[in-house]
Amino acid sequence: MSRTDPDNPARPMPGTVLCPLDEIASPGARGFRFRVDQAVFAGFVVRRGEAVVGYVDSCPHAGWPLAGPSGRFLTRDNDLILCGGHAALFRIDDGAMVAGPCENLALTPWPVRIEDGAVVTD
Repeated sequence: MSRTDPDNPARPMPGTVLCPLDEIASPGARGFRFRVDQAVFAGFVVRRGEAVVGYVDSCPHAGWPLAGPSGRFLTRDNDLILCGGHAALFRIDDGAMVAGPCENLALTPWPVRIEDGAVVTD
């Protein structure tokens, strides 16, 4: 079972509180990992001001985690999502690839929202 599989038992249920919003820099990003038995789900949340967007932490080209050894999800300017494996770039708002080894690919959305000052899964 892959991390991107919507039926992954490790994927947190809607309404799961991930963290207080103020634990994510603005702009900035934070990764989350969940495990149930052998299943693993990895996602990350990008914050810009009072807005958040979430994606599954998996490069759509290679399948590996985006942050790589650096642990960073964003470029130095915090304006694009960066794949640490091969430097592909993705737009924050919709996850579409804007530079990299493959066209017409995008990150898999992970719906999140802000509720009572916390980041929560949808």
